[in-house]
Amino acid sequence: MCGITGFFHRQKIENERWIRTVLSQMTSSLKHRGPDSSDIWCDAKPQIGLGHTRLAIQDLSPAGSQPMPSASGRFVLTFNGEIYNFQELRTELEQAGCKFRGHSDTEVLLTAIEEWGVTQALQRANGMFAFAIWDSITRTLTLARDRIGKKPLYYGWSGKTFLFASELKALKHHPDFDATIDPGALALYMQYSWIPTPSSIYQSIKKLPPGCFLSISPDSIPWTLEPQHYWSSQQVARHAEHHAFSGTFEEAQEELSNILQQAVRQRMIADVELGALLSGGIDSTTVVALMQLASTRPVKTFSIGFWEEKYNEAPFAKAVAAQLGTDHTEYYLTPKDVQSIIPDLPGIYDEPFADSSQIPTLAISRITGQRVKVALSGDGGDELFAGYSRYQECLQRWNQWKQVPLPARQCSATLMEQAAKIAWLGKEHCRPGSSPALNSKNSSWAKLEKKSRWLPASTPVELMARRYNRYPNVQDLLPNAPRTATFLNTPNMWPALKDPIHGMRFLDFSTYLPDDILVKVDRASMSVSLEIRCPLLDYRLVEFAWSLPASMCVSPQKTGKYILKQVLQKHVPPQYFERPKQGFALPVSEWLRDSLRDWAEDLLEETRLDQQGFFDPKLVHRIWRQHLSGWQDHDTLIWSILMFQSWLNNKP
Repeated sequence: MCGITGFFHRQKIENERWIRTVLSQMTSSLKHRGPDSSDIWCDAKPQIGLGHTRLAIQDLSPAGSQPMPSASGRFVLTFNGEIYNFQELRTELEQAGCKFRGHSDTEVLLTAIEEWGVTQALQRANGMFAFAIWDSITRTLTLARDRIGKKPLYYGWSGKTFLFASELKALKHHPDFDATIDPGALALYMQYSWIPTPSSIYQSIKKLPPGCFLSISPDSIPWTLEPQHYWSSQQVARHAEHHAFSGTFEEAQEELSNILQQAVRQRMIADVELGALLSGGIDSTTVVALMQLASTRPVKTFSIGFWEEKYNEAPFAKAVAAQLGTDHTEYYLTPKDVQSIIPDLPGIYDEPFADSSQIPTLAISRITGQRVKVALSGDGGDELFAGYSRYQECLQRWNQWKQVPLPARQCSATLMEQAAKIAWLGKEHCRPGSSPALNSKNSSWAKLEKKSRWLPASTPVELMARRYNRYPNVQDLLPNAPRTATFLNTPNMWPALKDPIHGMRFLDFSTYLPDDILVKVDRASMSVSLEIRCPLLDYRLVEFAWSLPASMCVSPQKTGKYILKQVLQKHVPPQYFERPKQGFALPVSEWLRDSLRDWAEDLLEETRLDQQGFFDPKLVHRIWRQHLSGWQDHDTLIWSILMFQSWLNNKP
């Protein structure tokens, strides 16, 4: 994997020396993404520069170095990612008369663009990537991102300067960078714990959406051109609903198994040491089982454990590793590890990000990165095969509530919310720090307040979207924040899928997966120069999964990943993976009342909050007291506030 960055000016204002100096600073800030080498390219006449840091995975020779000019000299490419079908594309291009200097996938992509054009090359490439390519004839810079959103790409205008990079930290090294915080993005972050695409924490910067490209020139008027889709998850989902898989369940299993095996084998191609992340769950166990099937030696596997038993999956991973015969490494995370990791998070994630599983993800990346440069993971299985329990929970609640007219539910929600607030105000004497068990009688009020957020939903899909919103009345918490529309809170933006299971899967696939899961994994792994590959997110597998009827994803017992389990049990006995989904859950609630309390109270100090001017200090203090007293478990909301505060303190 690599890091990319660059810029151009709409007007000629600087000489080549200045451009090279600034570009070198921007590029150097991404050294962790590509420690093996780095280089820059610039042209002072159109005032453009491209930077690249390289993590050498394919073709370790200088022939794979970037930014890479095309054979004709027309194009220059800076590329981050992997093209898994590059060998097939290369063969086809060679048959068309194209010549190659080296053996890298970068050169294959560059040649494909020159031969077929950007759009067709993107549609034919199977991989994870983000890139920028300059066309010296049309004076056009094109940015592109992979279909699923595996690799990040930020871009924006600061005055008359267009900037782009893999991470925000590179943009901050350009003197024109505008660091004004976007209050709308902050509000969305506080609601969801991540900042939804296309927003970023800065007003002047956006994220390029998955499956899109953007072409601009130095003559472009800022923000007048919109990204274009070369692949659309909405179109895939709609098409699949009208052209569903028509074969038998057994035929579907065979097709899924074939696609999975090919996807895993393609992601095992590397000129460096390779391994896998193993939790012992269905997704990672499937990936490791197929890797071991394709390997002539034990696969290197890695897992993280917790000393708190109810959060610990390490024994399951160890058992799977023994069953498959892998070379297994496990590491148990201690409270001391957690406290040492937290200060690193703002610099690694670059903008506020509050999925607390970022901690074990970073820990396992550090352990894995000590032994391999590439690791496969099982990300994507829950979204593709309805693995989250929330789908069934939302359907059950909807079936209970749908008979009640919407106006009645809306009225009830208002009354329930007010009742919960009044009950809390009457319990201000709860002693902070007292055992939550002592205040368990108050938990019914807290549950009432939570349910009041969900009752006004008009569909089971909207019910799930409302569950994501941790703080609907965010303007109370952030008095200066505007109401901002985003995909999750705007139902008329959702595809009209008939099956609610498909609708809920689509919300997760389009929001939670690219904006939370993949962000978490990319920043954590790349901070230690580790490339993570996700076979389950091969776009062919994604398109096939969408074509399956819900009955093939959800078992008669109403559990998810039905078809994936059937494929897996041909390689691993069910007793090794049949258990409730756990994930990277952490005892954050308890830590905030104990080992992290002093750190939290320093960041939440009322005078500090008042001076910063973002949060309502009194409301934050009330939320904190509620949590400490056990009135309501606000761990997710408080962690979001703390991660913003920590980021703000570390912002240059």
